[in-house]
Amino acid sequence: MTSKKMAVGLTCCYFKHLGWPARQIMTNPILTAVIGAYMDTKLSTRRINGFIRANALNMSDYIKQDYRCFNDFFTRQVKEGARPINTDPDTLISPCDGYMSAYKISSDSEFAIKNSYYNVEDLVGGADIAGDYINGTCLVLRLGVENYHRYCYIDGGFKSRNWHVQGRYHPVQPIVVRKRPVFIQNTREYCMLYTENFGTVVQIEVGACLVGKIENYRQAGVIHRGEEKGLFRFGGSTIVLLFKEGVLDLPQEIFEQTLRGKEKPVRFGSAICKKADH
Repeated sequence: MTSKKMAVGLTCCYFKHLGWPARQIMTNPILTAVIGAYMDTKLSTRRINGFIRANALNMSDYIKQDYRCFNDFFTRQVKEGARPINTDPDTLISPCDGYMSAYKISSDSEFAIKNSYYNVEDLVGGADIAGDYINGTCLVLRLGVENYHRYCYIDGGFKSRNWHVQGRYHPVQPIVVRKRPVFIQNTREYCMLYTENFGTVVQIEVGACLVGKIENYRQAGVIHRGEEKGLFRFGGSTIVLLFKEGVLDLPQEIFEQTLRGKEKPVRFGSAICKKADH
């Protein structure tokens, strides 16, 4: 499906009164599980060539292989050197390919994304950490279907276990985020990253419509900058990063672009911004 057709379909589902029945079906975890299971079958490989054409994918970055199923293709790996990792310890790297927006967390631990207000505590399923991120920064990295769907650790250090919060599967395209607080309604996983250079960071992987699975490879343990953390199976998806006050030297221009509805393209392992001077 092309981006234009998808936008028309989402407008009908989320902005038209008669879209409610379709929305309830589309976001149901059972539908996502069924489609995810189909995408793991050999039969699903027939969809690969059409998907490449419809989304104008450049396959030159990826390892050439025979795919066993559509999800095998969707989670394909890049060639060695195709996603070099910025090794400067004072530079924050992107955990994924995608499109980034930046938000300031207020004194009551809330932040606004499009027309929806989020509280840190709600985002992580009620965990009592909201006070630690007052006046901090929230980065939202949206992966489109055309993006590389593996993601990495932003820094070395230690990670906590993974916590799973069950929810629905709303799409994460901007047209839907304007209408629904999807990041606290959707299924998600989060962990605490105790990093060497950016303090304690919360990383949240948010599932989206028809994302069959958020797959994080391991639980608590030592982590390394640029090490692959996990992957999303079929569909678009989002990573949310929460930083404490005074950690990032993020240009004001990026916050202003976000307010204008403009996302910043980012790339797995590449620089986002510098660490703040202290």
